[in-house]
Amino acid sequence: MCRQLAYLGPAVPLGDVLVTPPHSLLRQSWEPRRQRHGTVNADGFGVGWYADGDPVPARYRKAGPIWGDQSFADLARVVRSGAVLAAVRDATLGGADGEAAAAPFACGPWLFSHNGAVTGWPRSLAPLTTAVPPVDLLSLEARCDSAFVWALLLYRLRSGDDQGQALADTVLEVAEAAPGSRLNLLLTDGETITATAWGDSLWYLAEPGRRTVVASEPYDDDPHWREVPDRTLLAASRTDVLLTPLKEPTA
Repeated sequence: MCRQLAYLGPAVPLGDVLVTPPHSLLRQSWEPRRQRHGTVNADGFGVGWYADGDPVPARYRKAGPIWGDQSFADLARVVRSGAVLAAVRDATLGGADGEAAAAPFACGPWLFSHNGAVTGWPRSLAPLTTAVPPVDLLSLEARCDSAFVWALLLYRLRSGDDQGQALADTVLEVAEAAPGSRLNLLLTDGETITATAWGDSLWYLAEPGRRTVVASEPYDDDPHWREVPDRTLLAASRTDVLLTPLKEPTA
């Protein structure tokens, strides 16, 4: 339960994407327009971005609401990037791990966030712990459902799966173990954006050759925003967007 956004395009101040638009991620933290679960996203926030020539992103995360962080206001004004992933958080379980539970999660070139909740957490996903190497379980950044979903996804990425396949397989695995879960996942490596619409809103804005934005909801009233159908995998670059239907797990 959060709002999330990924951007690929010309290098701009972070604030141009996250603060300035009339319905920006900042505003969505207290006044989302299309959020289906929860009302206020004040349990933490984070932003990750890529610098030219460095494939490993930087991150800034806090446990409190984004609107109360003056350091973020300065950072958003001066830091520029052409690839960004950010999220504001409404925690499934209050007080769970603070800053460590705030997206984006990161490893190597990847940034990841999760909008939704796993039903029956943590008991429902206990059988899936065998799919994750013990060292990865012991290294979990937080004890929340999103951190464990990230561990499942990361194992697939490290095993050589491409981003789309890894995301799709992770969603189907978790949905089968925990029916009714909401699993809008968002992943970037700074060159592409991969996402799933599974139980909550997802939109994209594409200007081929210039910019692509994928977000929980539009940050302005540009008529070119398009809603992603539920149960869909989105794969995007700066030049195109591809949507692929996802099937429900077989009973």
